[in-house]
Amino acid sequence: MKTQSRRRFIKTSLACTTGLIVLPNVMPRRIFAAPSPNSRIQVAQIGCGRMGREDMTGVMAHRLGRVVAVCDVDKKRAALARDKVIEFYKSKGESEVSVQVYHDYRAVLARPDIDAVIVSVPDHWHALVAIAAALAGKHLFVQKPITYDIAEAIALRKVVRAKKVILQTGSQQRSEKPWPSFRAASEAVRNGRIGTVKTIRIGIGLDRPKGKPPAPQPVPDNLDFERWLGPAPDQPYMEDRVHPQDGFGRPGWITTEDFGLGMITNWGTHHIDIAQWAIGQENGGPKTIEATAEFMTNDVWTVHTTYHIELVYPNDVRVVMDDKFENGIHFEGTEGWVFCTRSAARVTSSDPNAPDQAAERRGPLRASDPKILEPLGSGAVRWPPSTDHYHNWLESVAAGRDPVAPVEHAVRTLETCCAAWIAMKLKRKLTWDVAKEAFVDDAEANAMTHRKPRKPEFDFKPLLQNISQ
Repeated sequence: MKTQSRRRFIKTSLACTTGLIVLPNVMPRRIFAAPSPNSRIQVAQIGCGRMGREDMTGVMAHRLGRVVAVCDVDKKRAALARDKVIEFYKSKGESEVSVQVYHDYRAVLARPDIDAVIVSVPDHWHALVAIAAALAGKHLFVQKPITYDIAEAIALRKVVRAKKVILQTGSQQRSEKPWPSFRAASEAVRNGRIGTVKTIRIGIGLDRPKGKPPAPQPVPDNLDFERWLGPAPDQPYMEDRVHPQDGFGRPGWITTEDFGLGMITNWGTHHIDIAQWAIGQENGGPKTIEATAEFMTNDVWTVHTTYHIELVYPNDVRVVMDDKFENGIHFEGTEGWVFCTRSAARVTSSDPNAPDQAAERRGPLRASDPKILEPLGSGAVRWPPSTDHYHNWLESVAAGRDPVAPVEHAVRTLETCCAAWIAMKLKRKLTWDVAKEAFVDDAEANAMTHRKPRKPEFDFKPLLQNISQ
């Protein structure tokens, strides 16, 4: 696009698509430093698996962003991602499409023309990639949970704010598409439509054992397993603990505790995020945590199965999570209740826990009284507008403002979910200090807010040395 500057293109795109007026002095200077292909926000996809492909497609759908590079330690997946990008842009009428393939994210971050990256790697890699990207001045879309553990989340927040980059978390329930029920329910709760909130019941689904014992396998030639393992504990390769070598079904790392903590952070971060948003605790958290759970044993997978969790928030709001609850969030107040769920809508076709037919007929948004869901008045608390999560991120990068799911809220959500996991492990009541972001007088629990990396090269702490307090 030779006749239109990058600045003009992004300003015009924003004005046309959202009606926003964006002033040049609030737009990130990096974006306008030099011309680049198509004069759009140049985006790299890091992690090309199930969610990576969804995230990449979500960004490509909008004129503000342009995917120019893909990166994965699995060469086959990286090549398939490149092909997907090329096919997409050619379907839009382009004859020549350039997409660079990488197998080391550090090479991606070294490119000065790349403005932003999508981080869709397994949970145990989130912090290292995202911190390095922020230090390189790249804006970020990071899949949830924002990190694997609490210490990583706090460190990432520090770097993001120090480097003044924009970070959107993949908490898509904050945007209207494809689940408007969560915004409607949480806004109603925040505005007192159900009176004083007393109890919130949350269902996040249930993982079940694979039904086979762990058994080492040869590492596929296309996978750099040493890099994939990264900071996690040393162990042999097992396809059921990594990702399918054929297709893009639900990966086994999600159900292997060394790489992800199970449903408590997988789905828990989605629903806890909305619950805390609704009750004004998006920058807070629970005061106490109690939990019980059963964990998989003698199985290739290792995460929790059944669970019961009770969290007590300020104003004595009680949050209960149980594997027997319908997947969704049930807010109960002194003047009624409201329930929100995804219903049949999914992020990917391999998402588990589809609702039964009876739940489907009840719909994704329900209330004890239809008046609870009537339109809010002019003086109501309203969430930031966001029809599409990826577009909201691109808009925010262009405008130099926080997106609908900013880093601070993501960190607080992660802290709550990890605190619940720690309570599951310790099988006792814990007290959380929101201001200090630590457990009160509990060395054993605080030791579980972080883990030692397998090798020094995978430690994020040295990256923070030049970041001011």
